[in-house]
Amino acid sequence: MRRTSALIAGGGPAGAVAALCLARGGATPLLLERSRGTPDALCGGFLSWRTLDSLASVGVDRTALGGHVVRRVVLFAGGRRATSMLPAPAIGLSRRRLDALLLDHAIAAGAGVERGVTIRSADGRTLHTGDGATVTGDSLFLATGKHDLRGAMRDAPIGGDPAMGVRVRLEPHPALTRLVGDAIELHAFAGGYAGLVLQEDGGANLCMALRRSRLRAAGDLPALLAALAGESPALAERLAFLGHVPAIDAIANVPYGWRTGRTTPGVFRLGDQAGVIPSLAGEGMGIAIASAIRAATSWQQDGTAGAETYQRDLARALHRPIALAGVLRTLADHRAGHALLLAGGRIAPLVAAAARWTRVAPVSHRSLRPA
Repeated sequence: MRRTSALIAGGGPAGAVAALCLARGGATPLLLERSRGTPDALCGGFLSWRTLDSLASVGVDRTALGGHVVRRVVLFAGGRRATSMLPAPAIGLSRRRLDALLLDHAIAAGAGVERGVTIRSADGRTLHTGDGATVTGDSLFLATGKHDLRGAMRDAPIGGDPAMGVRVRLEPHPALTRLVGDAIELHAFAGGYAGLVLQEDGGANLCMALRRSRLRAAGDLPALLAALAGESPALAERLAFLGHVPAIDAIANVPYGWRTGRTTPGVFRLGDQAGVIPSLAGEGMGIAIASAIRAATSWQQDGTAGAETYQRDLARALHRPIALAGVLRTLADHRAGHALLLAGGRIAPLVAAAARWTRVAPVSHRSLRPA
């Protein structure tokens, strides 16, 4: 059995930023990541202005990120559309690019990163890997994203018609660039919604959050995409840029709206393992990164004993963003709510309010200095 002071499960943005901050604070964290390379992930790929500020606070400058600049939000619903400027520029960036960059920063800071390690289960602060080994941390930072880990499952209710996430990749094309431009698009339809943003290579991520009943009614994922295209001419126009044999990523039983203030001693739950904000708010990456900074700050100040206080404080910080995003999700989920979302064709007040109230509050990073 190996032992380390700070063990991190997962090498996505939450895990990588936690490793970076802990290493810069004088620790030698060990991060375990199941993929050998850096694949793209089921994620919208949208980084808000607040998320960019959080990354800058840990030394990751937006100029190093690159990405596609996003200045507007466009909402499509019921054959109508409405447009508004964002409060500040954001970017569209692939998880392949973001994750690789953050892990490189963590390694350069002195964190240990082991790739190609499958974590089978957790037992307290001990992780059991696919090759039969065990690794124990004085503290465990759980950063496995939307995927639960056996032995450390979230206590989220599933419900009778649970949500699922679906992602497809749209191929780079000048016509797609002209069509989407500097916007993040939200397409509302009965039973869910889709978000679309261009990324650094000119392609686009199209991510959907929808009820499982929509998939059951369609029969399979390709048929579901065809059904949605039939309901929304704007969405159909964008789906024309799918590859000939499109890869469709999906995850079931996403507990949108869930958050927790509870944890077990020494376990820091980060990102989607702490709270799952409905994706149309565009704050999933923001929560992942902000929670990592908060957890690392708490660990440096209070060590293993800081986990429970950190978790309660994070739950309070997530209450308002997740609650408001839940209201917006409900409006997007039902045709009757689309008129309210469109607000007579003007969504600037809605965007301003959502931008203000669905961002997670940042935390000072000044305490993260070498011990």
